[in-house]
Amino acid sequence: METIIHSEWIETHSQLLIDSYYRATGRSLIRYDNNSVSAAEVLFNGPFVLLSHGTEQDPVLNYGNRSALRLWEMTWDQFTAIPSRLTAEPTERSERERLLADAKRQGYSDGYYGVRISKSGTRFEIQNVLLWNIVNDAGEYKGQAAVFTQWKRL
Repeated sequence: METIIHSEWIETHSQLLIDSYYRATGRSLIRYDNNSVSAAEVLFNGPFVLLSHGTEQDPVLNYGNRSALRLWEMTWDQFTAIPSRLTAEPTERSERERLLADAKRQGYSDGYYGVRISKSGTRFEIQNVLLWNIVNDAGEYKGQAAVFTQWKRL
């Protein structure tokens, strides 16, 4: 079972995910008591799939919570080493690119459905995905993140 990697980057990125989600949607991604548990722990162990990628020309995944790692059947090191486009089958990539562009332009996009593929080749449909831009307090674009609670194996 994958455990959260504790680092300053993970702690900072977790808070950035929470803050940028709120800025984009006006809603809270999670509720937690920061006196008893860190945001990083809550996100990593949350009852949802959460992943993000950076700002590279071909964006690479830089975060996946426990549910994302399980769904894609990867370790943290495997997951955070692949371009995010490779999480989708080739036939799904144009729709995925359209979703990313819409979210980048509007701040977020809600209600996306699409087929993805795990490391072992298992296909699954992700449902009702919310994708948002990761933006820091200074308004700098840092990538995109997605969260969803519904999926089904195909």
